Parts: sequence; structure tokens; C-alpha cells
Amino acid sequence: ASSLSTVGSMGITRDSRHKHRPTGGRMPVHQKKRKFELGRPPAHTKLGPKRVRAVRCFGGNLKYRALRLEAGNFAWGSENCTRPTRIVDVVYNASNNELVRTKVLVKNCIVQIDATPFKAWYTKHYGVELTKKGKKAEETTTEKEKQSGHVLAKIRARQRDRKLDPLVEEQLVGGRILACVSSRPGQTGRADGYILEGKELEFYRRAMQKKKKA
Repeated sequence: ASSLSTVGSMGITRDSRHKHRPTGGRMPVHQKKRKFELGRPPAHTKLGPKRVRAVRCFGGNLKYRALRLEAGNFAWGSENCTRPTRIVDVVYNASNNELVRTKVLVKNCIVQIDATPFKAWYTKHYGVELTKKGKKAEETTTEKEKQSGHVLAKIRARQRDRKLDPLVEEQLVGGRILACVSSRPGQTGRADGYILEGKELEFYRRAMQKKKKA
């Protein structure tokens, strides 16, 4: 596979003509650089007010280079619910701790997002309000607004099959949820992803605790 390389001040190229043979000899360079072999510097998308730049690419296509992002669409898979919400912090990156320290958004990084939109949806959908931090996680049915008999019957039917992961519930009560970025901010200009649940959530919590101890 060809690698990114910088030759003098002439920019980044993805060709392999500059590379040595396995024996250490130099390859004869028989042609100049080509436009289709160019590479570009990484976006290093940071947390901050939205700043996206369009980049004209091969074939007249456009890439959207996000330089700063502060929100994205996040999906709650088990509840089939997607909401736009604020990204609060970058907390884990399997490839490099430096990307956590500098708060760089890349695909598959683990972020903390604001739980408010999901909490509001859960309350409305199930008629259940999760208790505040510090109290025992009891659930109280909300009867503030007037609802028709049909709506109340629907809510009761939903409550029969309602299951909430205790780790997710704990995060919802705290107001911050762990999520994974599944889009490519430097290519699409967006930081979308999904909420961590089940085995995946347990794995990343263990990994984060291990890194804290180290």
C-alpha cells in the first residue's frame, strides 16, 4: 500500500516511486507526480462552534472538511430513537491518547453527549420520569398534561415491554451518555453516531478505567 509522504515543500503525495526496494536500492523515477496521487493534511476536527469547509475533489465531487463541530445526530439503537444533541467531551480513543487530550473528533472515538433530548423522549414515550441524581432510581408516572384514553392505553402497552439497561439509566439520570462517533468528520463534515449499550458499553467503561489507572 502506498503511504503519505512529503517531498520538500511540494505537498503530500501517495505514490510509491519515492520508496526504496526491499533490498534498499532506489527505484528509477520515470514520471512526475500526478494530480490523482495527491494527499491532503488531516482535518483534526476539534470541539467548538461549527466550522466546515468544502474541498473540491477528483471528478468535481465535494468533501466537507469539518474543522470544528459541537453537535451531531445520535441514535439510541434499542429504542429506535435518533436525536440531535450536543457533544460535551471526547473521553476515549483506542488509537491515540493525544487525540483525547486535544479533543479531536474522528470516526470511532468515544464521546460524552448531552442526555436531555433522550431523557425527554423517554418520558414522553413511556410516561415515565427517571429520578434525579442521588435518589434511588425509582420511576414515577407523569400525569402533568391531560391525555386522551387512547394515548394512555398506548403508554400502558409500551410499559409492558419496557426494558432499560441499568448502565444507560444511570447515565440518563446523570445527564451525560457515552456514545461512539460512526461518521467521518473530516470527510462528511458531520459527527453522527450511536449510544453505547450492553457489552460494548461495558467494554469501553473497563477500557477507560484501565487508562485512568495507568
